[in-house]
Amino acid sequence: MILFYILLAVIVILAFWAVAIYNSLVRNRNMVKEGWSGIEVQLKRRADLIPNLIETVKGYMGHERGVLEKVTELRAQSEKIAEVGEKGRVEGMLGAALGKLIAVAENYPDLKASKNFQDLQAQLAAIEEQIQMARRYYNGTARDFNIAVESFPGNIVAGMFRFITVEYFEIEEAADRAVPQVKF
Repeated sequence: MILFYILLAVIVILAFWAVAIYNSLVRNRNMVKEGWSGIEVQLKRRADLIPNLIETVKGYMGHERGVLEKVTELRAQSEKIAEVGEKGRVEGMLGAALGKLIAVAENYPDLKASKNFQDLQAQLAAIEEQIQMARRYYNGTARDFNIAVESFPGNIVAGMFRFITVEYFEIEEAADRAVPQVKF
């Protein structure tokens, strides 16, 4: 009879342990979803700002059409993508294209002096900062979730309930990772 109670106690303990791990995995998965939602909000803010930026720049930079078209094309492409890895790749390219747009704008003193352009440039810089913070938060929650899914004993419960690791939101462009050269 004592053996029965010991066995019952072990089963109850294992059940509570599995429930606790399952709840931890669910919490971590929801934090990843929250982190991704934060990235999407910031990317949407940037995407909404791009048409205003292009319209402001378009009048000054008529012969720089290729830069404007690339930004517009990447913006449209980004809005169609849902997968984290691909979205990160396209967003990295979009960020680089926006950087080129701002760099090309430096060649137009009238455009640089435009209050509207300066406001849009400041808004874009603030949004880029928010995107970076959202990326860091998402990648932190993705890391915690992936650790919980892959480490023992959580991997047993994760496997039973089909929890899988998530991708990080990374910059794919090697040039975007490079440290800029500063020369005086």
